[in-house]
Amino acid sequence: MQTHVFLNAHQVGQAAATLIAAQLLRKPDSVLGLATGSSPIPTYEALIAMHEAGVLDFSRATSFNLDEYVGLAPDHPCSYHAFMQEHLFSRVNIRPQSVHIPDGEAADLYAAARAYDDAILAAGGIDLQLLGIGHNGHIGFNEPGEHFVYGCHRVALSQSTIQANKRFFASEADVPRYAVSLGIGSIMQARQVLLIATGEDKAEAVRQALEGDVSPLWQASILRTHPDAIFLLDEAAASRLSGR
Repeated sequence: MQTHVFLNAHQVGQAAATLIAAQLLRKPDSVLGLATGSSPIPTYEALIAMHEAGVLDFSRATSFNLDEYVGLAPDHPCSYHAFMQEHLFSRVNIRPQSVHIPDGEAADLYAAARAYDDAILAAGGIDLQLLGIGHNGHIGFNEPGEHFVYGCHRVALSQSTIQANKRFFASEADVPRYAVSLGIGSIMQARQVLLIATGEDKAEAVRQALEGDVSPLWQASILRTHPDAIFLLDEAAASRLSGR
């Protein structure tokens, strides 16, 4: 596992985009696992800039997003479908049929989750998985618990996650209480995992992930057992690590 610390969120985004670009240049038909939230936005902006400069071609790439809220239509402004369209997909040349996001409106969420895992396997598996980290150490929407969940699944969002995400909604009451998320097993099957964390509010989660016990109470800690995981942090997110 590698850990790199940068001055600020902009540099973290540039570094993450450089690694994703290297993956696409090395393998133009890469399968990318993508994340939503505030942390990846600088990464997506840097990727868009590279595409607009003629450096990156997404036309042969395939993407699978980590998660989606249960009950939000794809055209809902707070859905992760809408987020990805705004922040990446509408601004690069990825094919619409190559974009995959969990179906939070499926009548049978269990069957839809199994089908999502099957689609990833059918695509050859994820080459590079981009992750953020929640204040409570979650990755995807895998919340703290007694065990790690293997496959894609429906998850009840913790109060901490609801509080963190309410800024995107009109009120806390509007935040969905459930989401569909790739499981820890699905994430760990990616050939390379890239986690970005920025801001002092992520410092404790980063410390637990990198220096605490490997425990489902801090789900990101499992990444220490991945054969090719890279943490990209700004100085604020790294501020509680030993030796800093």
